[in-house]
Amino acid sequence: MNVRLLLCLTLLPLCAFADAVRVSLQPQAALGKGLPALQVHIDEPIAGFEVKLKRGDGQEVRVKGGGEPGVTRTLPLEQPEGRFHYEGELVVRFKDAEEASMPLSFDAELLGPLKLTVLPEDVDVPGRTLRFTLSRPASRAQVTVLMDTGKKAFEGEVPFDGVPAGRPLEVTWPATEGRVLRISLKAFDTSEFYTGVDLFPWRVDIPHEEVNFSSGSAQVPEAERRKLDASHVLISDAVKRYGRFAELRLYILGHTDTVGDTASNRDLSLQRARAIATYLRKKGLKLPIFYEGFGEQSPLVATPDETAEASNRRAEYILAVEPPALSSTPFPPQWRKL
Repeated sequence: MNVRLLLCLTLLPLCAFADAVRVSLQPQAALGKGLPALQVHIDEPIAGFEVKLKRGDGQEVRVKGGGEPGVTRTLPLEQPEGRFHYEGELVVRFKDAEEASMPLSFDAELLGPLKLTVLPEDVDVPGRTLRFTLSRPASRAQVTVLMDTGKKAFEGEVPFDGVPAGRPLEVTWPATEGRVLRISLKAFDTSEFYTGVDLFPWRVDIPHEEVNFSSGSAQVPEAERRKLDASHVLISDAVKRYGRFAELRLYILGHTDTVGDTASNRDLSLQRARAIATYLRKKGLKLPIFYEGFGEQSPLVATPDETAEASNRRAEYILAVEPPALSSTPFPPQWRKL
């Protein structure tokens, strides 16, 4: 930001005032992290000083101070969010009771939170592209793309050179072995304020044999437990392999066929998903487990009502860091933690 400090000295020669006091400005600050400030640097002996300012909205500011040579007085400018113009003067009193004044004219800005927006559809892992917007003009972004092999597909800085606020920004990375585990993004505005986010688009769908429950029941039959034992081994192996890179969670989704009414099937699928989660917990899984049931509303195979389609009676076991993106669910999942 351009700042004008207009010097017009009275009563004393220019060199005397210039040698005694200097003024500088911290023209910007972020809300909650400080305030814009005027700084008075005392280089030679003075008796004291007074700053008299009038803000663009009519608010008056008067601050008195002093100090020994070598002292810098920082005068925070209490103001609302936004940019304001200030006019006024700095009056310096010297030991011999003479005064000199320095007219001041400058702008100061208190910036609101810098907002970084990334929508689910902006994370295009197959296309190796991340899109986002910033609430202020963007200067650059620091990006790290970590794969689940432990290697980094990209680590570096992407320039944006003042792209206006709200305009879509884009970063890409090269093809690399493995799946994208984490995307770390730190975006800077043109004043070098920044905000960041860590994204975890990674997920692993655990292959498994479906548990065959008795009709209308959510109890795991004894004959079916071997299937969950095998799933436990696969999940444990995946946690050992990938858990060193991030804190993993297990998400279990339950589904039914279309036999019965919608509400009952929703509840049955929820209870069956919980039964699977409970069994795996008792087998020794220590990671957080979440479950949800979609009943008949997210079929693998579309069927008429009251159709006993075996492939629709199923569950999904998903390892992820964040709630997984689901493409064909009839409603947003309400994940229950076991």
